[in-house]
Amino acid sequence: MQTKFKDLLHQYKLEVFHRQHDKKNVEEITTECMHITDDVLKSKYSYHFKQLPSADRAEVINMINSYTREAILPPVIEKLVQRQVLLEKRLDALVHLTEQILETLSQDRSGKNGH
Repeated sequence: MQTKFKDLLHQYKLEVFHRQHDKKNVEEITTECMHITDDVLKSKYSYHFKQLPSADRAEVINMINSYTREAILPPVIEKLVQRQVLLEKRLDALVHLTEQILETLSQDRSGKNGH
């Protein structure tokens, strides 16, 4: 039984490694991340002032807003999305491992009850 679990854990680790490092999977993950990132960045967010700022202040705020959206936000969002997608892939592999463990336990129990 312990050997079966050890093998299942090893298979899980291999599956996670291959999902994160195989060239085909990396390209798929990158494409998925870029689509999600584009969708997030296309969303319009706005800030409403309680009082209208002066024209000079509004120009500075607009420059900061533009710089943040164009220069700072895209790589940050891309990293967050990449992390999320990789964690989802790892979770899928973990669910698969759990199913295999439960099947193994079920088979072992039915094997003992059959004797």
